[in-house]
Amino acid sequence: MPGARRRLSGLAALAVLLAAAAAVADAGVTSEYRRKLEATVDMPLDADVFRVPPGYNAPQQVHITVGDQTGTAMIVSWVTANELGNSTVMYGGAPDRLDRRADGTHTRYDYFNYTSGFIHHCTLKNLKHSTKYYYAMGFGHTVRTFSFTTPPKPGPDVPIKFGLIGDLGQTFDSNSTLSHYEANGGDAVLFVGDLSYADNYPLHDNRRWDSWARFVERSAAYQPWLWTAGNHELDFAPELGETTPFKPFTHRYPTPYRAAGSTEPFWYSVKLASAHVIVLASYSAYGKYTPQWTWLEAELKRVDRTATPWLIVLMHSPWYNSNGYHYMEGETMRVQFERWLVDAKADLVLAGHVHAYERSRRVSNVAYDVVNGRATPARDLGAPVYVTIGDGGNIEGIADNFTRPQPAYSAFREASFGHATLEIVNRTHAHYAWHRNHDGAKVVADDVWLTNRYWMPTDDSGADPLGCKVYTCSI
Repeated sequence: MPGARRRLSGLAALAVLLAAAAAVADAGVTSEYRRKLEATVDMPLDADVFRVPPGYNAPQQVHITVGDQTGTAMIVSWVTANELGNSTVMYGGAPDRLDRRADGTHTRYDYFNYTSGFIHHCTLKNLKHSTKYYYAMGFGHTVRTFSFTTPPKPGPDVPIKFGLIGDLGQTFDSNSTLSHYEANGGDAVLFVGDLSYADNYPLHDNRRWDSWARFVERSAAYQPWLWTAGNHELDFAPELGETTPFKPFTHRYPTPYRAAGSTEPFWYSVKLASAHVIVLASYSAYGKYTPQWTWLEAELKRVDRTATPWLIVLMHSPWYNSNGYHYMEGETMRVQFERWLVDAKADLVLAGHVHAYERSRRVSNVAYDVVNGRATPARDLGAPVYVTIGDGGNIEGIADNFTRPQPAYSAFREASFGHATLEIVNRTHAHYAWHRNHDGAKVVADDVWLTNRYWMPTDDSGADPLGCKVYTCSI
């Protein structure tokens, strides 16, 4: 009998050890990497990355975004500073064969003591998928020519690579982020909000909207950037007499919201290659029966996972954030919409706002009601992975205030600047990678293979489907 009790005691101890080992193996990582402590400061207005292009009334601040649901239209935007000029774009299949014409519109705005240049928007329509186009504007004064390649036609196994950037700003660190992304490459950028940080300056110095657009032109003029509105786009300043939210942002950065059946430019969707991308607005009303709530309810029913298997959702304020900065600011939107995204089997939710990096496990917190007390996030194979990518490098600096201990839902977190990429391979697998700025551009600091929630709903292995063992991680 004493021997039996000893055996039982030994088995119990072994079980405890195995459980502890499993817990350690499943524990998240709070990176010990510490970036250099130099100040995060904006580049001066005479920095070369802000240089005004030569020539009288030369088009500047050129950027493009998708102009319809699938990429057969592109919205071209630019500014002329000296005079209106015209809003015409010529485009075609070669720099010397710009045989198609589109005529756009222009706008201007005043913000306190600032008056914008002439802001032009022109939509190029009836484009072919997977085709390179050259385009030019500035006719009558100084002509500038750029190019872009349209995304491939939507389909279940069509590959595409997205750059993932948020809270970029225009510091020396911001320049490093953009340079690293350019070195890694991508087909389009999913931008999760907070562009210029002009509102950090006295009187919301709108010259910093101009300098930021000249800064990102080197990428945004050559591939579509999809815009999410953040809190730094609000520019709501009643003390300055400025009571129209998002005034500079909406004048400068159009979105294809009408093509998505939306009533406002802050929430919309596109279908690119094998991805259905939904953009939500953290700073527009989303309560029950509001326009955004009504639109999202209908939009999720329109998602066809047999045609576009990957469901990706963008917003600015994160739902799962274990950093003391902006802690739980996204909670009311999570309560409103999380059940919908879990039921829809969303694959990935991207947010910014917190100036650090964090990736979650597949987790949900949808069981709670006002009487059952079940308010703890739980592992959920049907839930998306949440990524906070607000680490673009802006003037407000790093958010180095992670809560302790690291919550179970958090897989990896680090207080560094950087960017990420999402490379969709086919309907079942996509590779996600995060790159910190203080490494070489090609160095991967955190990565995972994602399996599609519609086609592989019970697989969460994180295994490399190509068997090349270049990437190793699990979620």
